[in-house]
Amino acid sequence: RAGEGRAPARSTLHVAPHFPEAPPGKGQFGSGLLARQVALGAPADLVLLANPNWMDWLVQNDAVFPDTRQDLLTNRLVLIGPAGAEKMSNPSVDKILDILGSGRLAIGQTDSVPAGQYARAYLQNTGLWTGVEHALAEAENVRVALSYVARREAPLGIVYATDAKAEPQVKAIFDIPPDSHPAIRYPVALTITAQAPAKKFLTFLLSAEASAIFDAHGFIPLKAKK
Repeated sequence: RAGEGRAPARSTLHVAPHFPEAPPGKGQFGSGLLARQVALGAPADLVLLANPNWMDWLVQNDAVFPDTRQDLLTNRLVLIGPAGAEKMSNPSVDKILDILGSGRLAIGQTDSVPAGQYARAYLQNTGLWTGVEHALAEAENVRVALSYVARREAPLGIVYATDAKAEPQVKAIFDIPPDSHPAIRYPVALTITAQAPAKKFLTFLLSAEASAIFDAHGFIPLKAKK
């Protein structure tokens, strides 16, 4: 069908061109907006999100086939600074605020953007939230948060490791422990209007070949079939 294809979460877009099997990608939004558009009938055959809760919502709204849903990937969170920034060990409120000065800590919106929700959980679970909440710059998606640091508009940010790896103007200065926030999962599923090419592409996404591509870009594949 003309104009239809995959709808990937924004944090996976930089990998999409490396998949020769992919149908044209039309979705370029955060997971929440993407899920809502798919539920409203936006043309898409396959959806890949950065938040399992939004995929749950699509299942509840009969927008995807539940039996095709699979957790495809995971990721890591990192604290970033501009290129050349010094590594940090065991971030504290004092350390963060000292680096921020009058600047802000860039993260995704904590009420709607998956990366922002994971970042908030990390800050809360490690006792940092109350000390830095007033100094946040909440962005409409994780790529915007990344750009704030890349352009030196924010001294620090919290983003996915894959985003930091793809942007040469930032540096990951601290690897956030995975057990300090809910597990990061990227679920994938076919929409209820999916056609044969999308089913073939889903099979490819679950292959060892696709896993190698994801791995090369810093994602951690959860599914791989020989």
